[in-house]
Amino acid sequence: MKLYSLSVLHKGSTKANLLKAAYDLSSFSFFQRSSVQEFMTFTSALIVERSSLGSRASVKEQEYLCHVYIRNDNLGGVVIADNEYPSRVCFTLLDKVLDEFSRQVNSIDWPSGSPATIQYTALESYLAKYQNPREADAMSKVQAELDETKIILHNTMESLLERGEKLDDLVQKSEHLGNQSKAFYKTARKQNSCCEVM
Repeated sequence: MKLYSLSVLHKGSTKANLLKAAYDLSSFSFFQRSSVQEFMTFTSALIVERSSLGSRASVKEQEYLCHVYIRNDNLGGVVIADNEYPSRVCFTLLDKVLDEFSRQVNSIDWPSGSPATIQYTALESYLAKYQNPREADAMSKVQAELDETKIILHNTMESLLERGEKLDDLVQKSEHLGNQSKAFYKTARKQNSCCEVM
């Protein structure tokens, strides 16, 4: 599970304007990083341009998922992640980032802003923090703990069943042994009674 890009954009009437972005391109080779970053920036802007106000969507592009959220005030956010990353966590991250961004950056600066002029520095830290969704998101953490508990309980039930099967085998063997010892006792008694008469 990996996050590659987190972008904040303003949705204008004809095109989207990139306000701030953060990238984690460490999984790409050094020579590919600038091209990958340009492609992610282009894709993010294109998705925001083609999405309607007040919408959330996930768009699949090859092995990546682009999660977009456009608020009614024309502020939009895009997270690019791999297919395994939980989409609910992406939308939680977008909600948090866009709320914080709108409080820290004046809406007058959105239409004409650029990454160089916008003073908002939290994207890098959010991108790093949310690389592990279980640590960043409380619900994911609780779900992971529930899954672990379920696995432990399942293993415990399996071991109890195995123990139960072994106990059943022992009981069956003891019943079998009981029948054999009764037969041995009867045979021994017959043998002894035969010897007493003489």
